[in-house]
Amino acid sequence: MDTRIQSFIAISDVVSLLNLTSGFLSIAMSVRQDFFWAAILMIFALLFDSVDGWVARKASRIDEYGFGKNIDSLSDAVSFGAAPATFLYSYTAANFPYLEIVTLIVSLIIVICGVLRLTRYNVISDKVNGFVGFPIPGIAIIIATFFLSGLFNIYLALLIAVLVSFAMICNVSYDKFNNIYVIGFNAVCLILVVLQIPLTIYSVNIPALIVFLTSMAYLLINLVPIR
Repeated sequence: MDTRIQSFIAISDVVSLLNLTSGFLSIAMSVRQDFFWAAILMIFALLFDSVDGWVARKASRIDEYGFGKNIDSLSDAVSFGAAPATFLYSYTAANFPYLEIVTLIVSLIIVICGVLRLTRYNVISDKVNGFVGFPIPGIAIIIATFFLSGLFNIYLALLIAVLVSFAMICNVSYDKFNNIYVIGFNAVCLILVVLQIPLTIYSVNIPALIVFLTSMAYLLINLVPIR
């Protein structure tokens, strides 16, 4: 068996590594207490994560050993597990030190549930349709856009983080989001946020708020279905 790294890695894996890079840089920004860029870099990680599968399909990749699936999951663990957890902990340590222990526990819950969710997905992805449990990128995009919206509240953020963490490991089916209009509209909103185009009302960043509310709706509608 050829074990050279170049025998496994493909263009789509480079995109996954850009996801990983964005997640690591987000962690570094959180440690430096530059929370704006920490949030922006989580969005970059999401954008890279959204296109790596598309790149793999366009390149007609044959991933015999599952290298792509594993590198994607390991990158997600950093960008959508460790990055939002570090963001919350660093933000609390800098601004609300009396909540540091509580936030440390919540951050650990995020990482543990994220890894459990990714591991289960790798085991069952070929056996079920859609997602079981809330997709892990959701925790990062919810925290990032909540902060960037200008309405960030640490108490509410911690409650949401716990809810999302347990939603990731629940046994509820989440359909893949296929509404092209909603996806396109939210993609435009994310691009506006990344480009820092000022669309604000009373200091509220409207594009960031739209993505935050859309993500929360996807979480809650599937978690608590209306019958």
